[in-house]
Amino acid sequence: MKNIKRRTAWIVAVLVAVAVVVAIIGRRPGPGPGPGPASAATATPTDSQAAALTVEVVAPETRRWPQTLLASGAVAAWEEVVISPETGGLRIAELRVNIGERVTKGQLLALLADSTVRAELAKQEALVAQSAASLQQAAGNLKRAQAVDVSGAIAPQKLDEYRANEATARASLASAEADLQSARLKLSQTRIVAPDAGIVASKSGIVGNVASVGTELYRLIRQGRIDWRAELDARQLASVREGQVARVQLPGGQTVTGKVRLVSPTLSTTTGRGIAYVGLAADGPARIGVFASGTIELPAQPALTLPETAVVLRDGRAYVHTVGRDGKVASHVVTTGRRREGRVEVTAGLDAATRVVAKGGGFLSEGALVRVVASAASSNAMGAAK
Repeated sequence: MKNIKRRTAWIVAVLVAVAVVVAIIGRRPGPGPGPGPASAATATPTDSQAAALTVEVVAPETRRWPQTLLASGAVAAWEEVVISPETGGLRIAELRVNIGERVTKGQLLALLADSTVRAELAKQEALVAQSAASLQQAAGNLKRAQAVDVSGAIAPQKLDEYRANEATARASLASAEADLQSARLKLSQTRIVAPDAGIVASKSGIVGNVASVGTELYRLIRQGRIDWRAELDARQLASVREGQVARVQLPGGQTVTGKVRLVSPTLSTTTGRGIAYVGLAADGPARIGVFASGTIELPAQPALTLPETAVVLRDGRAYVHTVGRDGKVASHVVTTGRRREGRVEVTAGLDAATRVVAKGGGFLSEGALVRVVASAASSNAMGAAK
């Protein structure tokens, strides 16, 4: 009995499935010459229905931008001054300044022990006094001999001897005075002073050492001035002039501004590069010895520019998307140059009258149909005109 019921239920299910299939097949429209409702639903959409995106278009703008040269180089002192004693064999008694201190011209930097020099000075002063006395005596003898010689009482040879003695004494006094001057000069050289204003960059002297002539005690950054020495090739160097503005990017992220003060008249025979010396502020963040990169601004020239959002980078190339009269998008490869204030220079591949998609070009494909609306800049311009 149960088997009969199961067979009956199975047969009923099969019949229901067959009926559903027949009903679906019966709903299909038959072939006919005129389009029915279904054919109207699958018709080709209009242009407004097929528009992939609503876009804003902009026209390239010509702006006067300064050209820039990229360069790199070391930061160095404008000039360095080596401080060393001019007299040797004396002990260093005092070193009065330290690294980083600013000094003025003529400021006392170091003292050498001067006891031996003072003793020598006293000796020379005594020799000068002795020579002066000898000269006075010789001059007196000559004067008396000349007075007596009026009556012919002194032989000519003796008179010549008096004259020679007086000349010798005068020369001895001159020599003693020269030695005295030398001793005084040596004493003054025990006081080592700054030949010019500057900043102490290094200190190598040690108190107690016996210094010889030329031994370095200090090294100064003359007048505290430093340079960025930008290395450039021959073509770049030819366009650099004194007074041009340079911006230097330091390793710490700071940017300092300076001006070109000197352009090297020669190129290196090994690298073929020359140097543009850019003066930087003495009290700025730049430090001697760091290697920095930067730019030198050349005179301004016209540049055809677009907003940075209008340029799409893909596969190592720059593209812009233009909209034709039919509302279809076309992509063009362009060559870009300088970037400034949110805009980019287009140096090749774009006409000044071309309409360019302002942004969103990365979502568009070649030949896509778009709907164009006025850009905000265009609207503002029209409002201003009214």
